[in-house]
Amino acid sequence: MSDPVRRPLVALVGRPNVGKSTLFNRIVGRNMAIVEDVPGVTRDRHYAEVDWDGLALSVVDTGGFEPKSTDRLMQLVKQQAQLAVDEASVVVLVADGREGMTNVDQAVADLLRRAGKPLFLAVNKVDTHDLAGELPLAEFHRLGFGQVFPVSAAHGRGIGDLLDAVAQAAGAPPVPQPPEEEEELPEEPGTAPSGPVRLAVIGRPNVGKSTFVNALLGEERLVTSDVPGTTRDSIDTALEHKGRPFLVTDTAGIRRKRSIALKVEAYSVVRAMRSVDGAEVVACLLDATEAGAEQDARLLGLVAEKGKALVIVVNKWDIATQEGATQDWYREQLRKRLPFVAWAPLLFMSAKSGQGVGKVLDTAARLVEQVRARFPTHALNELLEHVQVKHPVPMVRGHRPKMYYVAQVSYAPPTFVIQCSRPEAVSDHYKRFIENRFREAFGLEVPMRLVFRERRRRQRSGPHPAAKAKRRGGRRQA
Repeated sequence: MSDPVRRPLVALVGRPNVGKSTLFNRIVGRNMAIVEDVPGVTRDRHYAEVDWDGLALSVVDTGGFEPKSTDRLMQLVKQQAQLAVDEASVVVLVADGREGMTNVDQAVADLLRRAGKPLFLAVNKVDTHDLAGELPLAEFHRLGFGQVFPVSAAHGRGIGDLLDAVAQAAGAPPVPQPPEEEEELPEEPGTAPSGPVRLAVIGRPNVGKSTFVNALLGEERLVTSDVPGTTRDSIDTALEHKGRPFLVTDTAGIRRKRSIALKVEAYSVVRAMRSVDGAEVVACLLDATEAGAEQDARLLGLVAEKGKALVIVVNKWDIATQEGATQDWYREQLRKRLPFVAWAPLLFMSAKSGQGVGKVLDTAARLVEQVRARFPTHALNELLEHVQVKHPVPMVRGHRPKMYYVAQVSYAPPTFVIQCSRPEAVSDHYKRFIENRFREAFGLEVPMRLVFRERRRRQRSGPHPAAKAKRRGGRRQA
């Protein structure tokens, strides 16, 4: 397995009410962005990962703006859109085919050219072939973007051609194959990844992320402040701890969407999430003096979904202890609120005083060894046989599913395929039981994935026909 896939970012940009959010929803395949037929609805950022025809992309929807407007709100939206353009690999200018090209479209196009990024023009609301012949599409060629892509975000028309061109220009990498399609992982240790431990530091605003990184460095390398949102970008810092190299990424604080609307820091959420993509281990800082349960849970859930090793770090513990808090009480509260990350180590520290800071790196170093680990096939199968003898799979309609063989097929996170009969009959409860036995046997404190697959002869006649299909009318999800 290679390093985590870095998806090139595609920014959708344009004046208000041209259908950018509708196009975003069509590309993503679900309604993530609010869509209303009034200008200026999208003011915060929407960001999603997309698998298009076997290629990996990220897409960000931006708010509509007018470059020359003096309205304060419009200026804020413009700033956010500019951040998206700066971060993007490819930019798509979205225009309204029914209204034709406007002076605002021209002004936005002039602004985008300065970015020096590959530019594409999607002329939206061209719902039918007949309508395409009636609309003044030829005038859009004056923008100098090359090919004009007439699309209908509402009906899915022309989206495939647009994304084919965008993915090629962005150099989109292939989507990693799912475990069901992978070969058994070789056990030779020389094939394991090496290099520094990639650690991303995330958390809500003002939990002490930059102060924590400064404490690791022993110097004021990063700007810190008591004002939430001081960190606008993700910053990589190389350091060494006990002879082990680390690459630590300090990210901007992540708020709820309704809290970040209309603020320039909104786009920092995208950068923080991309930092998580590139990390092997994520340290999520919690504030011991604040509740923040809902947003903390969302962040931790995101890390778990992405299969990243996680260490939960409770900061400002020196203040909490002065108010009578105990670690046992805090652990119990987190266990109740966050059962889905019960496998993650929990640490207590004070970034300001430096107490417990080194333990975070010690833990990250331990977790990355588990993330990169190879597990011997014979040991896995001995464990599986032992589990079945002690606790057989529950019978379903008079038949008991049989587990035949297990092998590790990938790492980061460790992923195991169990060949069995009637995998659909294995209950979620028993799957969790198997996972817990694996964790106990190998001391795993990182995410792991178990894939239950019916034992059958491998098909080697070439790619599945569905993988070759070209559905030009809409989104192709791998």
